[in-house]
Amino acid sequence: MLATPPTGAGRPALEGAVRELRGRAAAVTGAGSGIGRALAVRLASEGVRLALADIDEEALAETERALSPGTTVVTQVTDVGDEESVRAFADRAFAALGEVRLLFNNAGVYMGGRTWTRPAADFEWTLRVNLWGVLHGVRAFVPRMIEQGGEGHIVNTCSVAGLFAGPGAAPYTVSKWAAFAATLSLAQELALENSPLGVSALCPGGVRTRIHESERGRPAGLATEPGEDSAFMEEVIAATVAGGIPVEDAVEATLSAVREGRFLVLTHPEYEPGLAEQAEALAAGRLPRLPDFEGKG
Repeated sequence: MLATPPTGAGRPALEGAVRELRGRAAAVTGAGSGIGRALAVRLASEGVRLALADIDEEALAETERALSPGTTVVTQVTDVGDEESVRAFADRAFAALGEVRLLFNNAGVYMGGRTWTRPAADFEWTLRVNLWGVLHGVRAFVPRMIEQGGEGHIVNTCSVAGLFAGPGAAPYTVSKWAAFAATLSLAQELALENSPLGVSALCPGGVRTRIHESERGRPAGLATEPGEDSAFMEEVIAATVAGGIPVEDAVEATLSAVREGRFLVLTHPEYEPGLAEQAEALAAGRLPRLPDFEGKG
């Protein structure tokens, strides 16, 4: 079991920190399972009012039933890859809660395979959810979060795959690097505007979620046949998930970052040296070596 990162010892608080969560209003996508459900349960326990979205109506209802009694919550079935669907969710959240101080663009899917062997539909699907889901969330919520004034925080769930481009999972890796870039751009743009809104990029490694079952929510129009490469990576990601940390540990790291105003959220501290090694290799014009994280990446 890996310990969660330290929660602030020796770290100065940055702009965009939201230290007190009780009484705040939060919106969470991908709330039907995994990190999204664990976030909803933890936030509810801290007295946060919630707007929850997921493409799976039954899973969303299960999350609602798991919340602390008396939690103020609204739920809406939402396809994060569809701009109008996300805008409708934002409209509902602001109308029902009066404000949104915390935004968790968390919905995500997994698809493995090589860059040159997987059909375009695999890339379209993963980009639709993992990148456009983030962009739609930002575009639907952030202007209103700016307009309402005061502090707030946006967390986009990226992935350690958005930091280290490993082989064999091209659709997923491409989408997560793009999501990380979008998150970095957002953070820099808000900083230039002297906005009180903070931004975090959550980059989990192996976490016990259902991401290896992503196909359950795939649109029929973007369905593809599995290949040898994607079937192998399906086994790899299933093993990674099975050996991963509990979702509660990922949530603890995330909320610590919100309270501290920290940008990069790593669920596994051993990734940190790999980032430095990768930067050194790139600065020297070399192909970065893929770090060995013993199946946890």
